[in-house]
Amino acid sequence: MSTASVPPVVVIGAGPIGLAAAAHLSDRGLNALVLEAGRTAGTSVHDWAHVRLFSTWGEVVDPAAEKLLAPTGWSKPDASTYPSGGDWIEHYLRPLAAVLGDRVRYGARVTGVTKAGRDRVVDADRDTQPFVVHVQHTDGREERILAAGVIDASGTWALPSPAGGSGLPAFGERAAADRISYRIPDLTDPAVRDRYAGKRTAVIGSGASAFTALVALAELARSQDDTATKTVWVLRRGISESTFGGGDADQLPARGALGLAAKATVDDGQAEAVTGFRTEAVERDTAGRLVLVAEDGRRLRGVDELIVLTGLRPDLSFLSEVRLRLDERLQAPVELAPLIDPNQHSCGTVYPHGHRELSHPDSGVYLVGMKSYGRAPTFLAMTGYEQVRSVAAALAGDTEAADRVELVLPETGVCGGSGLFDTADASEAEAGCCTTPAPQPVQLITVSPSPATASGGCCNA
Repeated sequence: MSTASVPPVVVIGAGPIGLAAAAHLSDRGLNALVLEAGRTAGTSVHDWAHVRLFSTWGEVVDPAAEKLLAPTGWSKPDASTYPSGGDWIEHYLRPLAAVLGDRVRYGARVTGVTKAGRDRVVDADRDTQPFVVHVQHTDGREERILAAGVIDASGTWALPSPAGGSGLPAFGERAAADRISYRIPDLTDPAVRDRYAGKRTAVIGSGASAFTALVALAELARSQDDTATKTVWVLRRGISESTFGGGDADQLPARGALGLAAKATVDDGQAEAVTGFRTEAVERDTAGRLVLVAEDGRRLRGVDELIVLTGLRPDLSFLSEVRLRLDERLQAPVELAPLIDPNQHSCGTVYPHGHRELSHPDSGVYLVGMKSYGRAPTFLAMTGYEQVRSVAAALAGDTEAADRVELVLPETGVCGGSGLFDTADASEAEAGCCTTPAPQPVQLITVSPSPATASGGCCNA
C-alpha cells in the first residue's frame, strides 16, 4: 500500500523540529504532512533572524534532514561556526522545506485536533479511531484531515509571558501596549534603534534573552556616546553568583560569554539592577512615561520603554479534545517534567528522553520541541531532533529503535540557581546542589545583537 493511500502523520509547525520530524517520518517510509500557519518555513525564527545561536552548525542540523538534503547538492556549513537565525533559515530550513515539497503546506493554521467521532469524554472504540485535524486556511477555507498520528511541533513563540509577577498581565499592562515589547530588539533596524535611543528602558527577565537585551542596549548607548540612553534591569529574584550562568565553565562557550557580557553591563554601571521586584501594575505619569509598581509597593518611575522577557508558554487551546497528561506546573508531559523542572534542577544535563516520556493517553499524539517543555525555559535543538527521531521510530512500529535514545548535552557549568523564587534558605540549597548530580534543563535559544557578541557564537535554538 502506498503512503498516499493511508492517512498521514500530521506535523504541526514548519520550524526546525517540525521539519526534522517530517524528515524522520519520510526516512521511515511514513506519509508526513506538515501544516504551517505562516507563509514560510521557520516563521518564528524570522522574528529573531538577527539572533546568533549558542549552538554551532554541527549541533543544529538534524541527521535525517541532512540525509534528505544531500542528493540535492546541498553543502553543510562549517560545523564549528555559529549561525544566526537568518542563516539557519537561508542555509538549512528553507532548503529542507523545499526538498519536502508538497509535504509542507503553508497558511494552514491548526484550530483543533480530536478523535474521529469522539470528543475527549468518549471511551468507546477510541483507540481504533484516526485523529481528525481541523485546519483554517488563509483564504478562509476550512479543512478536516484524517491523521494516523499527530506531532505538535508548534513551539511556544506565539505566547510570551507577561510582565505581571503572578503569571497574568500586570494591571495596566495591556493599556500600555504601545510602550511594551515582548521580543529582543533588533537594533540593526534604524526604526528600532530610534525607538530606544535616548530613552530609559526597563528590561524584565533573568534569562539569556534578557542578557541579550541588556548587552544590546549597552552597545547602543556606547555607539552613540549617549548618556541619555539608559537601561534598568528588573529582576524578580536577587542577584547571586549563579545569576549570570556558567561563564567560562559553560560547555556552550557563547552562552557563557553572553552571561559574562550581561554581568559587565551591571558591573560597569551601564545597567541599573532592581532586584526582588515583582510587577503588579503598569501606570503612566502626567508626562506619559511608565511607572512600574511592585507587589511590595515600590514604584519604578520614568520608564520610556519596557521590554518583557519573562519566558514563553504553550498554546494548548487547539488540543482541548485530545487526552493529554501534562504536569500541573510546567504544562509539559508528566514523564518529562521532572527532568526539566526549574524548581528543582540546576546541575547536570537533561536526561535522554524520547517517545515514552512524550506519550499521552491518546496514543499517537506527541508534543515535541519547545512545545514539549511547556513553560520550562531550557531547550536545545539537538534535544528536539532526538525526540522526533524516537517518535518517528515509535510511529513506524520500531520500538527497539524508539527506545534507543542517546543524547549528550553540554553542561551549564552552573551550581545553584535552582528554584524560581528567592527563599530564606537559598544559600544552603545552592551550597549542596551539586553533591548529587541531577538532571537539568539546558538553555537553547538566545541572541547576540552586537557584532562583538555575535562573533562569540550566541544561540537561541
